[in-house]
This record gives sequence, structure tokens and C-alpha cells, in this order.
Amino acid sequence: MNARSRCCPVCEPASAPNQWNRRELLQAATGTLAAAAAAPLAGMLAGSARGRAATFDYGREPEPLVKLLYESLSEAQRAKICFPWDYQHPEWGLLRTRISNNWNITEPVIYSDFYTKDQQELIRAIFEGILQPDWHARIDQQLQDDAGGYGRSQSIALFGTPGNGPFQFVMTGRHMTIRCDGNSAEHVAFGGPIFYGHAGSCPDNFHEGPQHEGNVFWHQALEANKLYQMLDGKQRKLALVERLPEESAVGFRSQRPGIPVTELSSDQKARLQEVLRLLLEPYRQSDRDEAAACLSSQGGLDACSLAFYQEGDLGDDQVWDCWRLEGPAFVWYFRGTPHVHVWVNVADDPNVPLNS
Repeated sequence: MNARSRCCPVCEPASAPNQWNRRELLQAATGTLAAAAAAPLAGMLAGSARGRAATFDYGREPEPLVKLLYESLSEAQRAKICFPWDYQHPEWGLLRTRISNNWNITEPVIYSDFYTKDQQELIRAIFEGILQPDWHARIDQQLQDDAGGYGRSQSIALFGTPGNGPFQFVMTGRHMTIRCDGNSAEHVAFGGPIFYGHAGSCPDNFHEGPQHEGNVFWHQALEANKLYQMLDGKQRKLALVERLPEESAVGFRSQRPGIPVTELSSDQKARLQEVLRLLLEPYRQSDRDEAAACLSSQGGLDACSLAFYQEGDLGDDQVWDCWRLEGPAFVWYFRGTPHVHVWVNVADDPNVPLNS
């Protein structure tokens, strides 16, 4: 068993993909995305993965590009990666709502001969549009560390018909489930539940020093731990929970252990707002706004509880690796042992089902 398998056998792929160095980011072209979307497809796809300047902007809203990608697919390609909006997988159920820490929603990976170079460019632009530009390099680093690089083991699927009714784009792989849907999926933020994580070197000695060194998400946990340090003895007793929930247990529930946010002082609430800001930071502004609106509709942070877990404390140093911010229809479950897995489920209605 190799070192990575000792770290997390649940999310370790059967074989590590070949290493790949990410291409340089294409320079954003002039003109608006709306004007670009009206151009002929051939003109939109003038760039290549080897660095020619594209005629559309990276980092803009990705939904128009999902439509262009769909229109570019051959019938043979659509048969492999396109599904009806409400497609029921025989094992996983409603496929467009599934979440996992290591899975491929379809078989063809992005950097394979299944896709043309132009289609690979579109997929990359959609990927970058879902994320904040400041996070592109960090997510690329995570993918390099954990999955051999962007495009080498990730796959995509399209649900519905982009440009004609509800639709969704989903990208999955080890430590990744991200979506965009143009608000097609009712009641949910991010198009549905999402997942992110980072293993990195994942040494045998599980402790924050070597274990989380270079982890692109660990600063989120450090900010949460700063809040724990601000709690008094009574508050810590409420906040500290002995046992971890199940890894993928991010369905909404009425009983939420931990300290109610209403028990926090004004300065402690301000620190929690900073934690929330950091949690939302990697994603595009429209998704951050939608998540904030969902949370507000259910009572905001004052309707939430915050739990820190004794189980999973690497090094027994009371720097809590695992913690969970949870409301009536909001779950952000940061599980930092043996390495970082983060499960996210945000809606404006606690009755929205989860398919994990």
C-alpha cells in the first residue's frame, strides 16, 4: 500500500494519472461575452490549448459557453455525456444531484481524444468561469497534487438542453464536484451540492505541520479555529462535539449539534462572517450571492450552529481539523482528517433532497 492509500483509501484512485503541467492561461479578448455568444461557433473557437489567443473571455459567466459546447458535440459525443434533465441512474438515482469525494460522472476525461482541442478550450473556459480568477492557480495546484493535473482524470456531463429549458454542466473527479446551471435547479445554490478537497503530499505522520502544509484550503480551518479560541469555557462546551458525522452526511436536519450562533457575541459573529467569506471566496460572484440569499431566506447565520469535533484531531493538539457550519438548509462540513474533504449543500428550502 502506498503513502497516498494510507492517507485516504476511500478517495484514492486505482492508479495515479500521468503528471501534466498546466498550459498558460489564455489572455482575455476584447468585447463582451454576449457579443461573443452571438458569433459563429468557428469564430468563437479560434484558440487552441497550446496558447493562441481565444476570441472569448475567460472568467465570465460560463453558461453561454455551456450552450456553445453542447452545440459543438457530435451525436456520438452526446450519447456518452448528455442526459435528460431528470435522468435516473440505476445505482445513483437522480444523477445531476449526486455528490461524492472521488467519482467520474462519465467515462471520457477532458484531455482525451474524445474531445476536440476546441472543445477542451471551451470546457476549460467553463471551469474557470465557475471559479474566481484568484483561485484558478490554487485549484490547478490541488488538481496537480491529487489527480495528475487538470483535465487528466476529470470528466463532465450535460443535463437537459442548454439554451432550451433547464440545463446543468457538472465536472467531477478526485476531490471535485462543481456545477453551473444558469439557476435551472430550483431552491439550491451552486446548482446543487458540491465537493472540494486537497490531499497534497499526505504523509504518514498526520499532524497539522506536515499534513496541511501547502494545502490550498487549510486557511479556512485556521480562521474557524481563531473563532474557537475566542469562545469562553461555557461556549466551548457547547461548541465541542465528540463524534464526527458520517463523511457524506450533509443532508439537512432539524437537530444541529454545536453552539448556536445566537450564543455568540458581536465580535465572535464578526469572526464567523469572515469564516463564511473565506468559504465562499473560491466561487464566482453569482454563486456567492445565491448562497448568501439561500442562507438569508432561512434566518441567516443566526439560524445556524457551529460544531468542532474532538474525533479526528490530528496530533491531539486541539487545533480542530474537523468542523461544521450548519443551518436549516445550509451545510458546510470541513473534514480535515486524514486530509481535507469539504462537503457543501446549500438551499433555500430544507425539504430539498440530497443524492449522495
